[in-house]
Amino acid sequence: MPVVNYQNMTIIQRLFLLRTVAIIIQLLTVLIVYFVMSLQIALLPLVVVIMVEIVFHTLSILVFRKRNAGNLAIVFQLIADVVFLTVLLSFSGGATNAFVSLLLLPIVIAAVSLPARYLLFISLSAITSYSFLLLTMPEHTMHQMDMSNHFIGMWANFLLSVIVVTFVVGAMARVITNRERAIALQREDQLKSEQLLALGVASAQVTHQVATPLANIQLLYEELAEDYPEHEAVLAMAQPLNQCTDQLGYFRSLATSIRENKKAQLSVSELLEQLVDQMHFHFPEQELTLVQVCTIEAMIESDAMLLPALLNLVQNAIRANEENKQNKIILTISRENNDLTLQLRDFGLGIEASMNQAQRAVLGEEMVTSTSGLGMAVFLSNSTFHRLGGKLKLMNHAERGCIALVNLPLLTGKEQSEL
Repeated sequence: MPVVNYQNMTIIQRLFLLRTVAIIIQLLTVLIVYFVMSLQIALLPLVVVIMVEIVFHTLSILVFRKRNAGNLAIVFQLIADVVFLTVLLSFSGGATNAFVSLLLLPIVIAAVSLPARYLLFISLSAITSYSFLLLTMPEHTMHQMDMSNHFIGMWANFLLSVIVVTFVVGAMARVITNRERAIALQREDQLKSEQLLALGVASAQVTHQVATPLANIQLLYEELAEDYPEHEAVLAMAQPLNQCTDQLGYFRSLATSIRENKKAQLSVSELLEQLVDQMHFHFPEQELTLVQVCTIEAMIESDAMLLPALLNLVQNAIRANEENKQNKIILTISRENNDLTLQLRDFGLGIEASMNQAQRAVLGEEMVTSTSGLGMAVFLSNSTFHRLGGKLKLMNHAERGCIALVNLPLLTGKEQSEL
């Protein structure tokens, strides 16, 4: 027999479980009171109401078996519980019934499951139901027993209980929810940091292992250049070796800068100039169209990884263009409130069709398996933007291609003076 894991159940599943237990208790209570205790109650109306509740409960389970339930669906289910409980109480003594305080249960469930506005709506519904039961009590009951003040006092006590649950329990539930959300975000950040650290360690190891063979090749090249200075193979080796040496030195400087956590101010114009220069230098065959919506005379916070992070996006755009035999890239620069917005568009085939919807949703937030390497590059770039207070969003263009949208915060005068 499978064990029900209550902690892994959704809110609607927990609600259905509690209602199942409640229906069983309601039916047993009615049968025991009528047949065992021999009290005169409206048996047929009560059984009919419980049967209707069972039908509603079964239909609800079937509807939400493979469908996610939003807040409105949960509110509807709780209102249905209030209605069923009110009808049952109206056939069994109304406000004189000892179980009238059960109207607090939907409020408690709403307090730990729903936002404040929905909780207030459920609370008002329960108060209205209790007030209805009190106002519809027979006059002879109130006068014969001389209990009117007692019942009004019970209503006032119920009202006070509703206020306490609504405001105190609701506030405590929101605090706990916010704390759990903060802990979950902290765990995600820690996992990302561990992944970045693992990538950094692997990159450092590869760099260290490559440095010695590269130095040996450089020595061999120098000897060959002395013996065969005009040989075509020797001449062809010069540029690739210089590029490897330069990239190795650049990586070492990046590692030093990251280790020392160096940050600096960089003007928007300087950032764009560096990005355009690097693109023209490394990818001269690509046509870059720069669209500047407005002149932005402001500074941003930068570190050694900002430019490489942007170049990662450029390289992905170029790879997408090459797959679709295109060579045009559009970079649009604009300002939204206090953010610098960089919109990089390629004319490729868009975000990979091999990715499912879930993978595309977390692209950049997590390392996603990708045949083209898009997942790791975007993950590293997004981590850099987050560290600098920015964010990255990827989307397919309506016509064709992909758009990489980067937002970076602009520094205010006070922030510039602090850096």
